[in-house]
Order: sequence, then structure tokens, then C-alpha cells
Amino acid sequence: MTEQLQPLKVEVFQLGPIQTNAYLLTVPGEQKGIVIDPGMNPGPLLKRVADLEIEAILLTHAHFDHIGGVDELRKAKGCPVYVHDAEADWLTDPKRNGSARWPELGALIATDPAEYALDDRQQLKLLGRTFQVMHTPGHSPGSVSILHGNLLFGGDVLFRMSVGRTDLPGGSQRDLMDSIHGKLFELPDDTVVYSGHGPKTTIGYEREHNPYV
Repeated sequence: MTEQLQPLKVEVFQLGPIQTNAYLLTVPGEQKGIVIDPGMNPGPLLKRVADLEIEAILLTHAHFDHIGGVDELRKAKGCPVYVHDAEADWLTDPKRNGSARWPELGALIATDPAEYALDDRQQLKLLGRTFQVMHTPGHSPGSVSILHGNLLFGGDVLFRMSVGRTDLPGGSQRDLMDSIHGKLFELPDDTVVYSGHGPKTTIGYEREHNPYV
């Protein structure tokens, strides 16, 4: 008999000048969680997790607006960071992560290297649950989407009625469409998509209505 797990609570924090979505996933009634994409100016997120054990920081990709709060959170909570190997050196290089390209948005961002790599079809055991990693390049070469049940944390691959830009270094329109049609759109219609920017949506809604796909 399979034990019925309590649904995860998902909290969103819109951080930094580009209003990047950072996600805190917790188990109701337990003082632990994981964070996905802690962005710039992470004060509200840090305040929220002050009394929590954070098991991991998962990065959907390593653009500056998604990693701006990594070091502050990692040092405050002593938790490891996971990123795809294709962008491992972006964490330490402001030119690669884009913070050197838009200095008007804030200081150069460089963090310590990640502790762990993410890879396609990898299964992560966190919060007593299993998370599936999907490599979904296109917006960037190391973009991943993280799936748990019917919850998908997709970074900047797919948005409500839009898709991720592909004009930044390492971007590819063809790869992006392959990721969306070949992987994300293979998921059930009721899969809830938590994107890197903007509101949540569902796979079914985007498959039917998104003009870019």
C-alpha cells in the first residue's frame, strides 16, 4: 500500500529588477523546504526561510536574475546548490551569467561553484519526495525543468502565452521548440507550470492557446 504524501506548499517571491520568480517548496507542518531560483535582492525570501531547514537550492538555469540570491541563501542556510553542467561555470563568471551585460540592473554577480550537477532524467530525493529533472535547453544550454507530480518548475522555457527568449548567448529557437513540444507538451494537460516570470499556467492551456508554439 502506497503512503499518501501531503501536497507540497508552493510560495512565490518576485525578486529583483526583472521580477524573477523564486519558489519555496515546503511540506505543511514541517520546518524544511527547498528553494528554486533565488533571484536578486532576496530579502523577503531570506526572511521567510529564517526558521526553516533548506535542503537544497535548485537552479533551472544560471542567468543572473535567477542566481542573484544564491550565495546569501547558501551561506545563511548551509545548503547545497544544483545546476546543469552546461552552465556550471556561469555561476562564477559575470560575463556568462549576463550580469556584466546589464550593469544598470545591479552589481556583477559571481557565486561559488555549485555542489551538485543536474542531468536529464535524474531523480532527486528531497523533502521525502522524488523530483524528476528534465533537460529543456533553448532559452539557455543548461536549462532544466523540475517535475514533481503535476507541478512543473520550468524556469524561462515556457510562460503563460509566451516562451523564453533565445537571443542570448547559448540560446536556440530550434532547441526551445524541441524542448517544449518533445518534452513539456508530453506531460498531462493538468500539469501546473510555474515559470521564471509571470503567472502560473498549465500545459493544456499553453498547448491550446499559446501563439508562439
